[in-house]
Amino acid sequence: MSSIPKKRQEALKWNGWGYKDSGFILNKDKVLEFIGDRYPLGRLKLPYFTAWVVEHLGTDFNKKTESIPLPPPESFPPPNLTDEFMTELRSTGISLSIEGDDRLFRSHGHTLHDIYNIRTGRFPRIPDIVTWPEKHDDVVALVHLAKKHKIVIIPFGGGTSVSGALSCPEDESRPIMSLDTSQMCKLLWVDKDNLTCCAEAGIIGQDLEARLKEKGFTTGHEPDSYEFSSLGGWVATRASGMKKNTYGNIEDLLIHVRMVTPQGVLEKRCQVPRISAGPDVHHMILGSEGSLGVITDVVLKVRPLPPYKKYGSIVFPDFSSGVACLREIAKQRCQPSSIRLMDNEQFKFGQSLRAEANMLGIIKEGAKTLFLTLYKRFDLNQVCVATLLFEGRQDEVEIQERRIYNIAKQFGGLKAGEKNGERGYILTFVIAYIRDIGLDLYQVAESFETSVPWSHTYSLCENVKTRVAHECRVRGLKHFFITCRVTQTYDIGSCVYFYFAFNYTGIEDPVHVFEEIESVARDEILANKGSISHHHGIGKIRRKWLPNTISEPAVSTLLSLKKAIDPDNIFGNGNILGEAKVPALSKVKSKL
Repeated sequence: MSSIPKKRQEALKWNGWGYKDSGFILNKDKVLEFIGDRYPLGRLKLPYFTAWVVEHLGTDFNKKTESIPLPPPESFPPPNLTDEFMTELRSTGISLSIEGDDRLFRSHGHTLHDIYNIRTGRFPRIPDIVTWPEKHDDVVALVHLAKKHKIVIIPFGGGTSVSGALSCPEDESRPIMSLDTSQMCKLLWVDKDNLTCCAEAGIIGQDLEARLKEKGFTTGHEPDSYEFSSLGGWVATRASGMKKNTYGNIEDLLIHVRMVTPQGVLEKRCQVPRISAGPDVHHMILGSEGSLGVITDVVLKVRPLPPYKKYGSIVFPDFSSGVACLREIAKQRCQPSSIRLMDNEQFKFGQSLRAEANMLGIIKEGAKTLFLTLYKRFDLNQVCVATLLFEGRQDEVEIQERRIYNIAKQFGGLKAGEKNGERGYILTFVIAYIRDIGLDLYQVAESFETSVPWSHTYSLCENVKTRVAHECRVRGLKHFFITCRVTQTYDIGSCVYFYFAFNYTGIEDPVHVFEEIESVARDEILANKGSISHHHGIGKIRRKWLPNTISEPAVSTLLSLKKAIDPDNIFGNGNILGEAKVPALSKVKSKL
């Protein structure tokens, strides 16, 4: 059984992020608080955060906008399906639904424009049918039927995509099937001798880890979306996790994968540590984003559960010192499982997400501030913080700690305690909920990421933030927020996350404005030697930059691969290099 029910809207928001029983609200006293018991932030009033959104984003709590209610059944467009297809499909016994709410839930991911348009009833195209295969052979049958009846298949895993990958191409005249893999959620086996496991592609991260933990193992793969994203989705998007320094990215963990395509099952014939047998078939599947087939099961490396875990944090006098320190730690290859560096804006934002302090807490905070400002002469408008997570044997962790904190001293860094490190790590799972309350209060917000060589990491961060701020001012945006953090480190470079928000009071089409500025930011990223994406993938919203990312022969090769595997474009989601037009989601009204 999955932690997320088959009818996902019973547990998850149909028009926002995460669980229905969790999230930020504005209480009767007009103080923001987080409800629900699933996270450590739960049931806390947040007066500092309340003050922060007023000061930085010009929020007026007397002005609110709310999502439309879930549309009634008669509001949804009727499914475009033939009787012949439905008869054959029902004969397979595979579970299906043509109910509007099931179709709507699987018509989108979690980009800003996805959620904004869902909330305002402007989603232009939804699937005609949802199917729930329960095993590999069910997927084979569904692909066969789709090929026979000219049905488009869009695979659906956890639904957490932030690249537009799940949206239905508006100009697609053929019926569209959302193939939901969530019922393919078994951990099939664990091989303790070879330290591998096999699981079905629809299993979500929290369930995979819980079942492995019962047997004393972990994959260590922990993306920010790990509560909801699926194993198949990780492979399809070339995902990365917060603890990749110890366990690797998904391509490092992958041993074997099966994908059902219109031409048959794509897979290797053996499972060995390495093979020299021409171009790697796995790399046709990794990052394919549902455009070639459906991933059905995956074999991954596992590791014994770490016997010891410890958090930590370091405060630096400024962001450039922090980046230089992370570069040196990577150069010496002594990174902990996770090391992430927040700039000053994000540090202050994170500090606001805490409960009101009692008198003792106020005294302690005051003493820390005096130490930093008077004794160490740190400027609180320049400082930044790195959060750390160590995993392994206790003696190994202690050695690693000493090395890292000694390196930090060379760059003016001060050890800032376990509590800050743990709090910063766990807040990752809560931040995604902020966008929903933001939309209620006339704020739009989104994140975007890139990877970049070390030689350009600091300059890219500064130049992109400066460019975004300029674009906001040109458009007359008075209240905006642009911040970044370095979230992953490698031998040759880093991954950088940007968070961008602005107050859209009085703006008729805020998503269009946001997308314009984000597009300029992406151009600036590429001009500063950054990549099109580090782990979010391409989908539809980044595909226009792909021809500038790879050469013409490389583009032709990808198109030829698509034509060879899927000549009838059964997997016609339009991702990566699809011919379908990018949906102008913020400008198109539907019947909803």
